[in-house]
Amino acid sequence: MAAAGTAQVHQTAARGPLTGVRVVELAGIGPAPFAGMLLADLGADVVRVDRPGGTDLALDPVHDLCGRGKRSVLVDLKSPGGPEQLLDLVARADLLVEGFRPGVAERLGVGPEPCLARNPRLVYGRMTGWGQDGPLAARAGHDVAYIARTGILGMIGGPDAAPAIPANILGDFAGGSLYLVVGLLAALHHARGTGAGQVVDAAIVDGAAHLSTMIHGMLAAGIWQDRRGDNLLDGGCPFYGCYRTADGGHMAVGALERRFYDEFVHLLGLDGELPDRDDQSRWDELRAAVAERFATRTRAEWTSLFADSDACVAPVLSLREAPGDPHLAARGTFVHHAGITQPAPAPRFSDTPAAVRSAPARPGADTAGVARDWHVPGLTAADPVRP
Repeated sequence: MAAAGTAQVHQTAARGPLTGVRVVELAGIGPAPFAGMLLADLGADVVRVDRPGGTDLALDPVHDLCGRGKRSVLVDLKSPGGPEQLLDLVARADLLVEGFRPGVAERLGVGPEPCLARNPRLVYGRMTGWGQDGPLAARAGHDVAYIARTGILGMIGGPDAAPAIPANILGDFAGGSLYLVVGLLAALHHARGTGAGQVVDAAIVDGAAHLSTMIHGMLAAGIWQDRRGDNLLDGGCPFYGCYRTADGGHMAVGALERRFYDEFVHLLGLDGELPDRDDQSRWDELRAAVAERFATRTRAEWTSLFADSDACVAPVLSLREAPGDPHLAARGTFVHHAGITQPAPAPRFSDTPAAVRSAPARPGADTAGVARDWHVPGLTAADPVRP
C-alpha cells in the first residue's frame, strides 16, 4: 500500500483535464452520483445540490465515496425560492446531472426547458433506468431489472442455476454512469464549438444493451449460443473459467489462445493427459481434469506457480484483498484517502492527472464557498445536514 499512497500524494497537487468545468449535480443515489464522482476525479468543480433531510441512501456521508471531490449546497427545490436558486447555479454551469424519474425535474421547475432558457450552452444530463420515454419510463426499477430485460443477466451464471447477479456494477455504473459521462463530455465538446447546449438521455437499458454489441455479432455469426454456460466467454469453456483450490479459494483461468493454453497445461503438470481442447464434446472431461488438479494446492501456491507466466491465470481476490495485490499496489490502483481505502481515479493522464481531491462532501457544508466562488449572491448558507 505504500506505493499507492505515494501515487496519491503525487497526483493530489495536479490539475485534472476537466479543471474549469462546472457541474451541478442534483442529489440522488446510484449511477448519477457515480457519474458526478467521475467528473470530480477528472478535475471538474462538481456542486451537489442536496435537499433538506437528505436522500434515501442509508450511508453516513463520510463513507459515501461517490461524494468524493465534490462540494455540497442545500437547496429546497419545493420551497418558493428553491428553483430560482438552482437556476442561478445553472446559469454559471457547464453541465447538469439529474437522476429523477421522467417528469420530476419538470414538476419542480428545473427541467431542461427553464435550465436551457437560463443557460443555452448548458448540457443537461438525465440518468434513468428505463429512459425518458417508452412503456416503462415512469416505472420504478433497479439494476437487476434493467439488465434482465436487455439479455445481459441471462448470460451470467451456470447453465443449471439461476442467473448470477453481478452486484449493481454492470447496469448502474457500466451501462449507466459511464455512458452518461461519455454523453456529457461529447455534448460539452459540441456546446463549446457551437454555443448550443442539449439534453443527454442516458438510460441504463440502452447502455447495458450497447455493452453486448460484440456478443450480438457473435450470435449472428452462429458462434455464440443464446444460453448461458455454453460459450467461450461465459464459463462454458473449461479454459476460461474459475476453479476451486485446496483451501477453498478460487483461481481464474483465461487461457484462450493456443500458446497461452499450452503454457497453462504445462504448469498444471498435465502435458499429454488432457483431451483435445477443440473437441467441445469432451469439454466436461477436460474441465473435470483441470478441477481435480487445482484442488490439490492452495490459492497461494497456485498464484506463486503462475506468477511469472503468460498462462493467463490469476487468483480470485476479495474486495478487502484486492488493494494488497502486488501489481495493483505498484500501480496505485487503490488509494488511502480520508481514512478510507478506495479505488483510485481512472483512466490516467500524462499531463493532467486525475485525483481524489477531497473527502466525500457533507450535505450543505459548502454553500457559502460555492456562493462566493460561483458568484451566486442569492445562494444562502445553511447548516450542514447531520447524519
